[in-house]
Parts: sequence; structure tokens; C-alpha cells
Amino acid sequence: MLLRSLDPFAVAGGYDIPDAVTIGDAVLSRSDLIGAATSVAERIARADRVAVLAKPTPRTVLAILGCLIAGVTVVPIPPDSGPTEVAHFLRDSGAQAWLGEAPDETDLPVVPVRLHARSWHTYPEPTPSSIAFILYTSGTTGPPKGVLLSRKAIAAGLDALADAWAWTPNDVLVHGLPLFHVHGLILGLLGPLRVGSPVIHTGKPTPDAYAAAKGSLYFGVPTVWSRIADDPEAARALSGARLLVSGSAPLPVPVFDKLAELTGHAPVERYGMSETMITLSTRADGERRPGWVGRPVAGVETRLRDDADNDVAHDGESVGGLQVRGPMLFDGYLGRPDDTARNWTEDGWFKTGDVAVVDADGFHRIVGRESTDLIKSGGYRIGAGEIETALLGHPQIAEAAVIGVPDSDLGQRIVAYVVPRAGADVVADALIDFVALELSAHKRPRRIVVVESLPRNAMGKVQKKLLGE
Repeated sequence: MLLRSLDPFAVAGGYDIPDAVTIGDAVLSRSDLIGAATSVAERIARADRVAVLAKPTPRTVLAILGCLIAGVTVVPIPPDSGPTEVAHFLRDSGAQAWLGEAPDETDLPVVPVRLHARSWHTYPEPTPSSIAFILYTSGTTGPPKGVLLSRKAIAAGLDALADAWAWTPNDVLVHGLPLFHVHGLILGLLGPLRVGSPVIHTGKPTPDAYAAAKGSLYFGVPTVWSRIADDPEAARALSGARLLVSGSAPLPVPVFDKLAELTGHAPVERYGMSETMITLSTRADGERRPGWVGRPVAGVETRLRDDADNDVAHDGESVGGLQVRGPMLFDGYLGRPDDTARNWTEDGWFKTGDVAVVDADGFHRIVGRESTDLIKSGGYRIGAGEIETALLGHPQIAEAAVIGVPDSDLGQRIVAYVVPRAGADVVADALIDFVALELSAHKRPRRIVVVESLPRNAMGKVQKKLLGE
């Protein structure tokens, strides 16, 4: 069963969870989840796909679980999406109704989610190959694409993480992440329901909320961890935890070091995307190296390829396009066979579009997106992410983004856009020399541009094409 702790017979197997989900001020026991979500399942069992406005509320949790019980595909909609985005998600996915809350103006029927309704009807477990979710990409290279995630892929991905992180029913997971992408939804909600551990969703991922939750396992993105690291009292409150996990973007090395100092825990870093879920991670029982995302999780293989599709050396320096394969990968892009085929090799590897380096021990470091972060300068292949990590290690720099711009001599010239910390007076030449000492001389920026902020999309990712313009 995908969600083992919701199996009506799971109490005999050790999943009797009194407070299975705490979200905001609401507490849902395992019995609440089974009864209320099954009531939702009865109302939508004949549907194929429904849209869920994924606010962090009990109704969102019950809507998602009701769909999983009934075998109905969920289309999570980010609650801050604009009307044009929502229209695209609904049209592209073919969602037949809204389940739970809906935007004010909608042409689709709305099926309510009742918090106190209960049903004890039993449904057969849907087939493992059925599609559980259509998750939409952030759309940085065109309209967002619908990623098809099957039940068996989700189960394989969560089991691999339970192994890597020694995640058991004795843990209490704490996070305040959105419920419309892999990190907050698949890992942060379905993960504990598969493992059998309680989850506390804090509503918002603030330092005070994380400190008050008293969990053993914490999920956060770099922004969350940076704010916690800047709040020593909140950070020290996490010293009783077992594991701090960071993902969705690279964790700056200074934040990694400060968290380790204040909490006594070196964070676990991992790598994944909507199409692959989590394929690389450091382990609870293994080395945790700042700036590196570890080795493949159980069942995953990786390889690096150059522009000529040749293998790239695992020497910790050579940059190549990262390709992966494993049981947790997606089933393709909805209605886009050409895009699906373009991203898979003939021998069955998914081309992530990211560039990475791998050392002799199999540790991976992601250095950026191939389309925007692979810089070819003076005959070298350079990852922008590596330079950004170095810049973020400078005490005067709060944010950094690196791009390559055309250069008649070098091919591409490295330019760094930096946001100084409050009160800092950035000296460009000193910053360039700093990078040259931290990395190789050919990786130093040729120009430093000081800006007040970096352009970001709705998911918080830097829009480097705007910097180039």
C-alpha cells in the first residue's frame, strides 16, 4: 500500500499514530485521516483528475489523501498562481473539478471537503502504475509542463529516502513547506504517511515555529535554514533533533557551517527534481560535505556526459551533463511526447539538464543548469554554481548569481551579480581575487556587478536570462 499508515489493518503492524498530521492548529489522528479521506474518496471516485488548491490546510491534506484512496489523479495548484497560470494548469491537465477550496471565479464544478464527515468504506488499492499526481514544472523555459508521477515511483522514492535518512515511525517530521511540489507534498506529507511517523506542518517555515515544534527530523530550503542560522536561539532549539535536511536549491557553505556550529548537526543535502524525485543524498550514517549532495540513493544510477556524449571523469573537477535512471522517475510529460523523448536517451537514461562533478568516492556536486549555468570560457567548461558557492563564502555577500556573456577572445566571459550584506562595501577586485584563491584562476569572474536584488520567479529561482538582458 502506498500510504502504509492509512491501511485499516496497519495498527497491527505498528502504525497506530494518535496525532498523524498536525497542520497549523488542527490535529488529525490516523482515524481522522482514514475516515475523513475515505469520505472524500466516495464523492470523487468516478473522476479521473481533479484540481486541488494546495494551501497548507487540513482540507488540502484530506483532499489529496481522498484522491489517493480512490485512485483519482491529483493536480496540485500553487495557491499564489495568477489567473493565466491557473487556466493553463486546468486546460493542460484536463482537471474535471476543484476538490475543496477553489478560486472565486471558476468554470469547473467544486466538490467540498468536509472535515467532520466520516466513511469506513474500503477501496481496493489502485494499480501501482496509475498516475497519482500531475506536478507542473516552474516553467523557466516555456509554459509549465505536467510531470506524471506514478504510485510505484513515489513508493520507490520514499523507501529510498527512508533508507538513506534512517527514517522510522519513531521520528517526528517538522516542516512548513508548500504542498504543491515534491519537497513539501511528496516527501513532507506522503513520506511520513508511508513510513508511519507523525508530521507537524508549521504553516509557515519560520525559525520560531521550527524551534517550538520539537521534532526529530526537519525539512527546509536554503532560505529557511539561512533564517534559522541567523536566529541563534531558534537554531539551538533544534539541537535535540536527529536530522536536518536541506533541498530544492544549494545550501550556501556559510549557512551549512553556522547550522552545524549552533545545532550540532551537519545538514543532510540532497538533489532531485519533479521528474526524478530525490536521486542523490548524503546519508544519516555517512559523510556530509558542504556544497555536495552525496551519492545515489538505493536503486539509482548516475552518469556524466560531455557535449560529444562521452563519459566525463570522476575526478571532482570535470563538469558534465548529469543523467540518471532509477525506479522513482516520472512517466513522461503530459501530452508532450516530443518533449518526453527529447529528455531521454536511447539507452534509458533521463537527461536532467543539470551539470555536475563527481569525485573518486562517488560524491556529487551540482554546479548548475546546462542551459544557463554551463559556461565555456577559454577552453574550460565551468559550472556557475561552483563560483556562486565561492562568492557566498565571502562575509560581505548575501546573494550571488553568475552567468557567461559572449566574449570575442574567451568565448564566454564570467560575470557575477552580487547582493551585499547590509552595510557591506564590496570591492570588486578583492572579490575577484577571493574567488581565484578559492577556486582555479580561470574560474574567477571577469566582472562584478553589485545589485540590490536578483530577479526570481514564483518558485524563488533566479531568472538568469533577465540578468543577461
